[in-house]
Amino acid sequence: MHCTCVRHTELPHTSSLFADVLYHPDRTARFYHHPFRDLSAYQAAAAEIRISDERRAALISALRVQNPPGASLERLAQPGTVAVVTGQQVGLFSGPAYTVYKLLHAAKLADWLTANGIPAVPVFWMATEDHDFAEVNHVWIFDSEHRPLKLEMRRSTSAQPVGAVALVDPPVRELRAALHGLPFGEEVADLVEETYRAGSNMGKAFGELLRELLAKFDVLQVDPMLPEFRELAAPAIRAAVEAAPELTAGILDRNQELTGSGYHAQVHVEDQTSLVFLLENGKRLTLRRNGREYTLNGRRFTTEELVDRASSLSPNALLRPVVQDSMLPTVACIGGPAELAYLAQSETIYRTVLGRMPVAVPRSGFTILDARSQKLLDRYGLNLQHFFHGEEALRERISAKLVPPALTGAIQETEATMERAIERLRDELIGFDPTLAVALERSGRKIQYQLAKVERKTGREALRRDARAARDAASLYGLLFPERTLQERLYSILPFLAKHGLDLVDHIYQAIELDCTDHRVMVV
Repeated sequence: MHCTCVRHTELPHTSSLFADVLYHPDRTARFYHHPFRDLSAYQAAAAEIRISDERRAALISALRVQNPPGASLERLAQPGTVAVVTGQQVGLFSGPAYTVYKLLHAAKLADWLTANGIPAVPVFWMATEDHDFAEVNHVWIFDSEHRPLKLEMRRSTSAQPVGAVALVDPPVRELRAALHGLPFGEEVADLVEETYRAGSNMGKAFGELLRELLAKFDVLQVDPMLPEFRELAAPAIRAAVEAAPELTAGILDRNQELTGSGYHAQVHVEDQTSLVFLLENGKRLTLRRNGREYTLNGRRFTTEELVDRASSLSPNALLRPVVQDSMLPTVACIGGPAELAYLAQSETIYRTVLGRMPVAVPRSGFTILDARSQKLLDRYGLNLQHFFHGEEALRERISAKLVPPALTGAIQETEATMERAIERLRDELIGFDPTLAVALERSGRKIQYQLAKVERKTGREALRRDARAARDAASLYGLLFPERTLQERLYSILPFLAKHGLDLVDHIYQAIELDCTDHRVMVV
């Protein structure tokens, strides 16, 4: 196994905010309580945590409802132990691969903090409250030829929190068929079938699968829909509802500050935006705020009424991390680009409601390759960035490598000869009639275009004649940049485990470097 680094500024769709968080934290320091991620920052964040023995005991009691006994639970019960927290929506069959990367990053950071005198455990927040089922009802995998396949579980549209959605014929059979040609496909399919069983729901199955895959890392799981956690969340939610006008004003000011600095505001907020949803009759319902009153489909609620119903309220994207960290002794929160953008806005809520904020840590990211794929990259002179221009451009680049050297040389010689001839004629025409020189330049560009067109057609013909190279192009693109998306953001971890074995998670854990902010290309 070996890794190479790719800067996030060389990856598609990297925002200015995320790039500066990674490589110029001084520029974004005012948006985060602890902008730098060295040991002193973690020490300062840990020193700010205040959790009473009673509150810690209530937390441990809530965690015992869904977590088996283990070393992490015992350590967190001890005064002074902090949490390294990450989270994700409860996507079908474990969701995108970066979910596992987040978990492993949390485990590694917790181990490092413990070794450096800050006892810590990893905690995973399962976003079971979200109600956008379309975001989590499907999973992407690949088969033995790296062909992307989308598997989906359908159900009627509803505002029901996704964690409570009952499993109705999850596509386990389709998963098994797709992974059949991979060395460990049956083993992975068996594991999914054991956890995604009839009578369960999306949240429970998601948590059980991740617990099985990452058992040795002893990551504690939080399901905020459990009554025990709803009670723990209530004080922070009450405080946020009572201070809603002030909090909204602070967020709006922060959004202006972000955009004024050349960044973006991840979450759109208006004066009427509510920081909470109402959980009622199994649904998560959107509220609108007008001063200290809230409306919902013609119904009205006063601030005092919602405060009394705090355990039936669900935080929105900006309040959620604050509520999370009011329940947990969080020293660090690990997230991706969108989550770190949320936190830049949420910092204003942290100050008012919690009075502290954990260190915001960008998650580790990986593109995973097998040795054969790396050999193909070397053969065709490719790297990850060559995939970002589309499959057709990739095929043309590969095809150019297949053209006989003599023919390539002849084309290049013709292009160079033509360029010299046009340049010499242009110099002569300038003195005779400048307008003719301009016309020659236009004609020259057309000639160069036609020669380049011949070169591309020659490459495509070479690729057509070499069926193996065509298959190589499709296989590489399907693995590295499927559906024009970074591998880690589309595929589940499951096909990688089916290809390389369940101990792949150990290799990923070893490959995580806490002081590296780059994306990593890992060859297994």
